[in-house]
Amino acid sequence: MSEKVELGTIKTDVPARLDRLPWARFHWMVVVGLGSVWILDGLEVTMVGNVAARMTEEGSGIDMTAGQIGTAGAIYVLGACVGAIVFGQLTDRFGRRRLFLITLVLYLVATVATAFSFSPWYFFLVRFLTGAGIGGEYAAVNSAIDELIPARVRGRIDLIINGSYWLGAAGGAATTLLLLNTDILPKMIGWRLAFAVGMLLAIFVFVVRKNVPESPRWLFIHGQNDEAERIVREIEDGIESETSQTLPPPKKTITVRQRKTISFVEIMKVAFTIYPKRAILCLVLFVGQAFLYNGITFNLGTIFNGFYGVAAATVPIFIILWSLSNFAGPVILGRLFDTIGRKPMISFSYLGSAVVAVVLALVFNAEVGGEWLFLVILIVCFFLASSGASAAYLTVSEIFPMETRALAIAFFYAIGTAAGGIAGPLLFGGMIESGDRSQVAWAFCIGAAVMALGGVAELIFGVKAEGADLEDIARPLTAEDAEAEGAAESGVEPTERGERADSADAAESSASPEARSRGDRLRPGPGSVGVYAPWPSVSSRDVPPEVSANEVNGIIDFVRDMEPVGEVELYRAIGARRWGPGRFRAAVREAIRQGAVHRNRRGRLEYRDNRS
Repeated sequence: MSEKVELGTIKTDVPARLDRLPWARFHWMVVVGLGSVWILDGLEVTMVGNVAARMTEEGSGIDMTAGQIGTAGAIYVLGACVGAIVFGQLTDRFGRRRLFLITLVLYLVATVATAFSFSPWYFFLVRFLTGAGIGGEYAAVNSAIDELIPARVRGRIDLIINGSYWLGAAGGAATTLLLLNTDILPKMIGWRLAFAVGMLLAIFVFVVRKNVPESPRWLFIHGQNDEAERIVREIEDGIESETSQTLPPPKKTITVRQRKTISFVEIMKVAFTIYPKRAILCLVLFVGQAFLYNGITFNLGTIFNGFYGVAAATVPIFIILWSLSNFAGPVILGRLFDTIGRKPMISFSYLGSAVVAVVLALVFNAEVGGEWLFLVILIVCFFLASSGASAAYLTVSEIFPMETRALAIAFFYAIGTAAGGIAGPLLFGGMIESGDRSQVAWAFCIGAAVMALGGVAELIFGVKAEGADLEDIARPLTAEDAEAEGAAESGVEPTERGERADSADAAESSASPEARSRGDRLRPGPGSVGVYAPWPSVSSRDVPPEVSANEVNGIIDFVRDMEPVGEVELYRAIGARRWGPGRFRAAVREAIRQGAVHRNRRGRLEYRDNRS
């Protein structure tokens, strides 16, 4: 690391202090001020679907075809991808707060400019800029939300916030229901005013957002630990005053080497060399939800209008009902992502929506039941899909180190959405323009297939992150630097980052909260520090002199209570860095020699007591 970017090494309890906080007004401010980006995005994306039929009519003031509407949707998504990458890197470099204000201003200017569209090329341009503002918001806002919301409720809060996208969609549809009424406004005016609605909401959001502080987690990593302490103290003082209770002391600290900047190259290495399985998981999840959602959302108005003969002014009624079902999914199912767990619920959401999407395609192609049956099946499909789509953003914001969080969100959103979110609108738009029901049905089936792939990927590579601290799910890179430095000075075996390639199912992130808490209760035994050895299952006479019976027992007991665990995760969980040079590996070898532990084909440790 360059001396220009490297600062000091500090020990901080800021993450533990934030995670122990009870829910309070501060958290509501975060939810309203930052989570509102999803309402804005829902407003923007579905607005095109709401007014699409009107923009293709004569007298609308802009000459657009159904195919161009799909193209505009793809261009909006392209802008979001570019904005996510550009602003995502700036967010990790310059802070969450500065960027979530800048990106909101960009969105505000661009959405107002959309109302003045006069030709397809101009409409494409301003939609690109609007998307860039929203894409930048994703990176800055999602990373800040996860770093400010307590771990115990992070899953359900993230899902509800992401699901609020559909409140924006429903609100936009309700607005256009009024604005597209030609008895009230001319054809060429109503759809323009619909785009200006986003301006009013953005101004309100800007006022609230100015009170949201910078992420203390970002501050202490980037050398501003005094400012991080000040912000956390203010939050704590406000909550103690609000609840009239004294907060309990934090139970954990973390040591980090502070750095001003972390290079883009290093951030990419984190994703694809240290966490390759997590990278694959995030790509598949994003591609699946982006293809299905963007393909249908941008073209839903033309489907109802073109294939079911629903009047342009009535289309928003169908979109309102569909949008509310999308919001209901994360609200009703969100709690289960923190209780049942991430893996079963995400895979269920993806696979379930894929099955229903195939049924939707069959009903659509057979022309059975009319527009209302089509709507009912669509509602069931997206009730499930919306929870999965929201969980995709939750997943990528949880499972990568803090220094890379914003750019990880941006990168996987951009790549996954570029593949699915651009292809989806183009495919659906072209097939809808053909007027052939069978082609549109095939588009639904393709969407079902990519969603199914997401469900399978979650089953294989998913991370059990429910209830876990962010720093436990993925250690900060700067914490690794500090630990490696401390290990070198003390002679303790350093841990290699590369050994975490299998950490998508590592014990620290995949174990239940109960199992993780057992790791925190490891108590010392003779000749060791921090080893849990409740029963003398191994006699000290059977153990080589370089290790103690308690050290071996601690390893055996922990492996028995956990899922298959890697050595690095085990090393951290039982505090082996304090044992002394070589003792941990010697204890592992002894546990294997005795037959109580063995390595599986993936090199991970499992319990199998073959001792006589």
